[in-house]
Amino acid sequence: MTAPTVNDKDQQRSPAERLPLPGLAAISLYLLLLAGVVILGVLVGRHYPLIFLAFAAVFIAASAGLFLLLRWAWALALGAVFLLVVYNLWIFSSQHFWPALVQGLLNLVFFLYLTRSEVRKQLR
Repeated sequence: MTAPTVNDKDQQRSPAERLPLPGLAAISLYLLLLAGVVILGVLVGRHYPLIFLAFAAVFIAASAGLFLLLRWAWALALGAVFLLVVYNLWIFSSQHFWPALVQGLLNLVFFLYLTRSEVRKQLR
């Protein structure tokens, strides 16, 4: 008898259990949207420095990994969303820019969702 592998565990779960949670799908799409905005801001609008393309690459990697329910992508997305919370709340506190507060609170909701135990159980 051998210990069950990750693939064996996936085969034992029902198809409904293997589907990503709707919140993970929403966060993945949100990260893809942010990556697109950053890429456009760097290449077309020149709003961001060229180094911001690294953030876009991280957002895309985290998004793809969350769709596949990978644990490393969860950690990457958790870190990215937390940094976005801090950044947007700092923008609001220093410039009183209301959309930054809204985006910061949205990122906080995503951060709290990602820390739920039900989400972590779905990851492999």
